[in-house]
Amino acid sequence: MKYYRFEDACGRSWLAVELEPGKLLDLTSAWDTARDFEDLLNAARMLRRTPDEAVQALLGEESTAPCTFAELEERGLHLARPLIPKEVWAAGVTYRISREERQKESALPEPYARVYQAERPELFFKATAQRCVGPFEAIGIRGDSTWDVPEPELALVLYRGKIVGYTVGNDVSSRSIEGENPLYLPQAKIYDRCCAIGPCITTPAQIADPQKLEVRCEIVRDGNTIFEGEASTSEMVRSCEELAQFLMRHNRVPDCTVLLTGTGIVPAEEITLLGGDIVRITIEGIGTLENPVVQV
Repeated sequence: MKYYRFEDACGRSWLAVELEPGKLLDLTSAWDTARDFEDLLNAARMLRRTPDEAVQALLGEESTAPCTFAELEERGLHLARPLIPKEVWAAGVTYRISREERQKESALPEPYARVYQAERPELFFKATAQRCVGPFEAIGIRGDSTWDVPEPELALVLYRGKIVGYTVGNDVSSRSIEGENPLYLPQAKIYDRCCAIGPCITTPAQIADPQKLEVRCEIVRDGNTIFEGEASTSEMVRSCEELAQFLMRHNRVPDCTVLLTGTGIVPAEEITLLGGDIVRITIEGIGTLENPVVQV
């Protein structure tokens, strides 16, 4: 199933599940203690069921009628981040093209070649909840950077040591800052509006194989597409499970942490994000994450 989170004008959360394309069930109205995906996970755990099983049980009882996205908007609800992540982490150099591009851009290329082949992956802290935006919210590019790109990535939602969902992630990055020196990675990666997730969380029951998903990215400027790229998660050198297990190794990860799994789409050198651009990232089986760009 696919789960969407909405917010009202006061910032209160509303959880909805997609029953069929475009048809949603307002779970919060039917189940007032389920206001976000973490609430659903906690309730399902108490019932010894998966989230999907808990919702299926609810559907067997009297519940509210299905509604559309437009009807929820008419009620004053707008689409928000699918969850408020406790932490956001990211994996780097998990695709061959990522290794090659990092080597080309960097004054010190050797670490990228070595980590691609090493047993231990590159994992780094990406964002706090305050630095992470949702669908249609602006992602940021740094004012002290000259080369900025989106990084379209499959994102994992972790709960009690397991992958409980997938969403679309954008690991916005400054290639000019990281390329100058690998030790500048935190500055290239962590800043205001540096990450976006959405539009929903798709549970594992709906994703037959997370290592066989098509990923597409488009950058639009003044109504014209200036970049299009595509990749497949089958090109990852490491599995989602492997990355998740390394993140949680000797590291207490809070429930509802998000882990970005790396990018296989890298725009050419002449492409850099500018304020006013629009980035659209689509992952098969999940949906499309769209964000405008602002300078921060």
